[in-house]
Amino acid sequence: MTTNESQLPFIPFTRPHFDQETIDAVAQVLRSGWVTSGPKLAEFEATLSEYFGGRPVRCFANGTATMKIALQVAGIGPGDEVITTPISWVATSNVILSVGATPVFVDIDPVTRNIDLNKVSAAITPKTRAIMPVYLAGLPVDMDHLYSLAKEHNLRVIEDAAQAFGSQWQGQKIGSIGDLVSFSFQANKNLSTVEGGCLVLNNADEAKLAEKLRLQGLTRQGMDGMDVDVLGGKDNLTDVNAVIGLHQLKQLPAFQARRSALARQYFDVIRSELKTAGLEQLKLELPVENFSDSNWHMFQVVLPLDQLNVDRAQIMTELKDQGIGTGVHYPIITGFTLYQKLGYQTQSTPNAQRIGRSILTLPLFPGMADEDIGRIARTLIAILKNHLKN
Repeated sequence: MTTNESQLPFIPFTRPHFDQETIDAVAQVLRSGWVTSGPKLAEFEATLSEYFGGRPVRCFANGTATMKIALQVAGIGPGDEVITTPISWVATSNVILSVGATPVFVDIDPVTRNIDLNKVSAAITPKTRAIMPVYLAGLPVDMDHLYSLAKEHNLRVIEDAAQAFGSQWQGQKIGSIGDLVSFSFQANKNLSTVEGGCLVLNNADEAKLAEKLRLQGLTRQGMDGMDVDVLGGKDNLTDVNAVIGLHQLKQLPAFQARRSALARQYFDVIRSELKTAGLEQLKLELPVENFSDSNWHMFQVVLPLDQLNVDRAQIMTELKDQGIGTGVHYPIITGFTLYQKLGYQTQSTPNAQRIGRSILTLPLFPGMADEDIGRIARTLIAILKNHLKN
């Protein structure tokens, strides 16, 4: 590593982009005096519905609420089981617990890093009510296989598409097809409202129930009539967030194109750097090279820890020292104390166990410069070379 390279500006693993038009639009909402759920939220939901081919869409304060309310809309509760993946943000399984149901973890495919659909049937019991796949880094599962399983076993599907806004399956937008589809608009997502999320539903009845569940179960009639017939929460999205989303949606095609271009560079540069360093034998696992379906929410590698004399934390520390931020998405859920206390064991899903301790998220966001990719790849490969076992 050169001295000049180590003194370059810090590259975070992600950074949201809000242009001046968006900032001005937020200021206009603030000046209007209507800052909570109102006309901009209605406009955002209508625009999202159009984006998803006319399906009903309701927005929420965060992507966790969207998943919990999806479970409630599907009627899932105590005594039910929901099949999901152990490699995800822990919110995926926490919401299952929060409605009184039981998460059933199925191991992942080591190549896609998504739930291995070939192992789902063996996990289905008479208590199974739904499958909740997660589209890690924006890469969807095989949707034909997923919905064939659901139909065969009469199961609901709640798609944790938190990272997959803009992804596709065979030319169709994720969310425009399927059952209940949940997206996150958190700060690091491809489309961000700072915090927020949306749920794509099947019909007007589901949309009405979702509306009630997001705001204390409330239904209004006339000027002063109110009723509450279900137990809801406080999960509404504000107009401030909604107007950000409207402007982000306009920029999404440009964001997507840039992410794909950066991902292509990663593949080319990492392979080139490995060859230059004489490290073709290094088992550094790259993501699936899918440029038709993935939105390239993240670019993740799996470190060859069995070939190194240090752990992931040390690699991350050395990258940070060289001005490069990284992330972990995600440690295996069943390794957390809460899930250990509930009796889950990491060794029951060995692929997830290995990848959960060795996956590393490299920087990827539209504001990156082309030369950033070369710098990141060179630095990573140099660090790995320094820590090869003898």
